[in-house]
Amino acid sequence: MSKVAKHPVVEKKIFVLDTSVILYDHMAFKNFQEHDVAIPIQVLEELDNMKNGNETRNAEARSFIRLMDKASGDRIMNKWIPLNGHKSGRFKVVMDNKPDNVDAEAVFGKGKFDHRILNAALSLKQEFPEKKVVLVSKDICLRLKAKSLELYAEDYETGKVKNVDELYTGKAVLNNITDEVFKILKSGGSMEAGSLDISDPQANHFCVLKGKRKTANTWYNAATGRLSLISKRSTFHISPRNDEQTFAMDALLNPEIKLLTIQGKAGTGKTLLAIASALEQRKDYRQIYVTRPIVALSNKDIGFLPGDVKSKIDPYMAPIWDNLRFIKEQFNEDPKMQARIDEFVSTEKIVITPLAYIRGRTLSKIFFIVDEAQNLTPHEIKTIISRAGEETKIIFTGDIYQIDTPYLDAESNGLSYLIEHAKDHPLYAHITLDKGERSELANLANDLL
Repeated sequence: MSKVAKHPVVEKKIFVLDTSVILYDHMAFKNFQEHDVAIPIQVLEELDNMKNGNETRNAEARSFIRLMDKASGDRIMNKWIPLNGHKSGRFKVVMDNKPDNVDAEAVFGKGKFDHRILNAALSLKQEFPEKKVVLVSKDICLRLKAKSLELYAEDYETGKVKNVDELYTGKAVLNNITDEVFKILKSGGSMEAGSLDISDPQANHFCVLKGKRKTANTWYNAATGRLSLISKRSTFHISPRNDEQTFAMDALLNPEIKLLTIQGKAGTGKTLLAIASALEQRKDYRQIYVTRPIVALSNKDIGFLPGDVKSKIDPYMAPIWDNLRFIKEQFNEDPKMQARIDEFVSTEKIVITPLAYIRGRTLSKIFFIVDEAQNLTPHEIKTIISRAGEETKIIFTGDIYQIDTPYLDAESNGLSYLIEHAKDHPLYAHITLDKGERSELANLANDLL
């Protein structure tokens, strides 16, 4: 008699979510499949303190509070409440309990919500010894503290890119190209790419063709399957200094590309090229927005800083103003154009402002540049793109290895997430800039220090 194969029993777990996870993804508590999710009551208190304001974390806090209210309905939240679907787990709010064996506040000190959150997780571990209790946090230090108390802890993995070293670069090199191919490109400007070994035919990307004696820079359009010859061109008196910058400039000026990411270390020209291209195409767009997320000191809102709004935001926007000033200096012999650039600012043809200050605005027919995009979460990136109206072009620039926010890294930031997930879309292009062009001294710092 044959035996019926039994499905392995899945170990049910209780995941305890820290505030940092909620601020990263307000939908997080729905992403743990059949396992139970616990929210320490201190997390609700922290979210309550963050619900007011224009920063994205404030919006995430408000969104989570509304989700919890809807999910609980008229039920008591310190009891287990089933999530949607019979295969899903349950959730509850964990009260401010102290475990019998180990008191995190006694070990690490009183007065911090983090230590009370640890106690909430330890209390669950004591109450449910048959289940594996796991603290989920974006805070590395809190995870280390949990592990030191013999409590399982892990990062929130949803949205993370597994191997950033193999992240899509937006470019490829094709070797052993025949002279016939170069002849066709030179005469017609483009050609069918079917005869060439295109490694990723589903994704738009730039190709460097190399023959025995010739090279050519081309753009591969995945929708048409054609290669087009790219030539270096100056934009608003800013000229590309290397092949990668030439690729970036081509994508910035390509009307068919509506979403573009430019990734690269400091000094590679990401922001300068984007602003120059925007000014070149100013007649095609209603406005130009140049913005960046503010990562304030001690994670405080800029409202804590003295002075009026301009005084508060100017230090954060200084790198963007520096790029605009550099472009203006290229017209030292043309006072009229310098005056026009000043006029673009005064009439708000070009708007330079923190990302939080454009929340709620309509992004129709806008050339929208988001600088330092590596400091955004995947959900923030999605929110920005979802607000794009007709004839809008969005450019995200940044360096995924220079994260300024405490709960993001090269794998979990929104820029990496977007590069990984958008690469096969026909409206999207990406280019990674490797060579610094700021100065030889700046290159020394990037390469050696």
